[in-house]
Amino acid sequence: MRHTISVLVENKFGVLARIAGLFSGRGYNIESLTVGPTHDQTMSKMTIVTSGDDNILEQIEKQLNKLVDVLQVTDLTGSGFAARELMLIKVKAAPGKRGEIIQIAGVFKANVIHMHQNSLILEFTGRSEKIDAFIQLMEPYGIIELARTGRVALARSGEPTEKLAARSAAAPTEDEDTTPA
Repeated sequence: MRHTISVLVENKFGVLARIAGLFSGRGYNIESLTVGPTHDQTMSKMTIVTSGDDNILEQIEKQLNKLVDVLQVTDLTGSGFAARELMLIKVKAAPGKRGEIIQIAGVFKANVIHMHQNSLILEFTGRSEKIDAFIQLMEPYGIIELARTGRVALARSGEPTEKLAARSAAAPTEDEDTTPA
């Protein structure tokens, strides 16, 4: 099962390396990892997507909580959360095909951020599944290059995500949001 974990950490040198080392040292796979500062510059928020059964997730949470710089670990899976990814994709766009590509981009609400003589760079933000579908549609035109962030996620609540950890036994809702993006 795929899990999305939010980890609030102190914004200090080496924290990311220690967390990545914890995962690799125990043989846990990180499918995606994003990290950035929060509104409080002394803290950073990591969103980690990993796979495993409930026992593996429990071990991951216990090991993360043992790290000194980790302030809070919250498994968002099952709690209802909003999640998005960002992708930049460079596609071959001969003048005769450019209109088709722009039309598809418009349907997906992707933005053209650069036009070159024979290529386009598009920016797309959305759920992982929509990004995957967009990539499939762009493959016939010829993908030159793409860069994709990992998932970022917040709990669908009026409170900070970290407060959900105390209520993790509450009735779960769906894993990911259904808001169009």
